[in-house]
Amino acid sequence: MRARTSKGILGTIGDTPLVELTRLAPGFDGRVFAKMERFNPGGSIKDRSARTMLMHALDSGALKPGLSVVIESSSGNLAIGMAQICRYHGLKFVCVVDSKTTTQNLAILKALQVTVEVVDEPDENGEFLPARLARVRELVAATPHAFWPDQYANPLNPLAHETTMREIAEALDHRVDYLFCATSTCGTLGGCAAYVRGQGMDTTVVAVDASGSVLFGQPPGRRLIPGYGAAVAPALLDLTAAQRVVHVTDLEAVVGCRRLSNREAILAGGSSGAVASALERMLPDIPAGSTCVLVFPDGGDRYLDTIYSDAWINRHFGEVSHLWKDTMAGATTC
Repeated sequence: MRARTSKGILGTIGDTPLVELTRLAPGFDGRVFAKMERFNPGGSIKDRSARTMLMHALDSGALKPGLSVVIESSSGNLAIGMAQICRYHGLKFVCVVDSKTTTQNLAILKALQVTVEVVDEPDENGEFLPARLARVRELVAATPHAFWPDQYANPLNPLAHETTMREIAEALDHRVDYLFCATSTCGTLGGCAAYVRGQGMDTTVVAVDASGSVLFGQPPGRRLIPGYGAAVAPALLDLTAAQRVVHVTDLEAVVGCRRLSNREAILAGGSSGAVASALERMLPDIPAGSTCVLVFPDGGDRYLDTIYSDAWINRHFGEVSHLWKDTMAGATTC
């Protein structure tokens, strides 16, 4: 088989690997697969949304290279996805992030010549999204030729993920019993659910939300890990998209990441760890013989100072090293 070629780096977005996880859930009489979105060129699933939103604007003339200024709010991954597209097409990009954005993500944005504004004053629940959105609106109003993709309300965001689900379904002959998606803007959830409905698939869609997120009716609360959950319900939220909702704590997401590392040698990001923990929570209710797919939005290389730092974990959660012993169960020693 000849290697696939692409015209430019943006042509490598999508068609990410679907990997069977044989050690994550020992004793489960079924199959578990992970959609590995870290293999997009920007390192996350957000490359798909960024490409769809910005390329549509370029094709329609709403974005003009050398003139337009893209302005967006992001906790990190969408910022990088948009940054690479803007750099490739000669677009100026101003991104509003917050103090929870990882140092690795900030360094990547700097390398891609993004103008970064950091919001460092959270609301009373420790959330930054309302302040980020307020700053975006200020910048859009004050900047000539500004273009705000607005990932939280843009219908092209979920449209991008109908392709994500199509790739999963075609790889498994449309036999997907459970699909687990982390939620934030609800683009991935909405797009995957739309494909499932459109194809008449008998798939239970599971929304994985953060404890303290307001998306599915919980009161707002403090959250440490970016990438899933939200302090403001986005316009894209469709409460009918998921048949099940699992709320995962920050610590459960960390444990999920460590479990993936120890059992499957996968260095996963925080939202991926949350998805893995959601699967474990639901396993007693999943019938034998089921096929489960976990969407892993990104990798763990940008969380080395947080999720994979024992010092950071002990600072925020106390001494919890006893939990790591459990993550080794089911691991194979070579």
